[in-house]
Amino acid sequence: MNKNILTIISFFLPLFIFELAQAKNIYFEEGKKLFDSKKYLDSKFYFEKDIVFNPKSENSYLYLAKIFKEEEKDSLEENNLNTVLLLNPKNEEAIYLLTLLNIKKSNFFKAKELISTMASVCKIMCSKKVELKKKLDSSQKGK
Repeated sequence: MNKNILTIISFFLPLFIFELAQAKNIYFEEGKKLFDSKKYLDSKFYFEKDIVFNPKSENSYLYLAKIFKEEEKDSLEENNLNTVLLLNPKNEEAIYLLTLLNIKKSNFFKAKELISTMASVCKIMCSKKVELKKKLDSSQKGK
C-alpha cells in the first residue's frame, strides 16, 4: 500500500509544481496586459496575486510601484520600489523611479545618492542619468 501512495505522489507532485509555476507566470502576464490597457485596479489584483505565489517577483513590485505612481500614492510607490531594490539592487528602472520620487519629495541628498548608484550600475538606461541630473539641478534651484 505504501508503494502505491509513493507512486501516486511521485506522479502528481511534479505535475502540481509545474502547474504552480505556470500560474505564477499567468498572473504577472495578465497583470501586465491590464496595466498596458491602463486598467490599474484590475492589474493591481494580478500583481498582488503573483506576489502571493512568488514573493520575490521584482517585476510585480515594480508594476505595483508604477500603479501607485499613477494614483499619486507616494509612500506605497516608495515601499514597492524599495522592495524591488532589496530583491535586485541593480534594477535601473526602480532606481530611476525612486530618484524621481525623491526629487519630488525634495530629498535631494537621497536623489544624488541614487543618481550615483545608477551611474555605477547602468547598462540600459544610462541616458536617463543626464535627465535625472537636470531635474535635480532645476529642483534645487527652485528651493
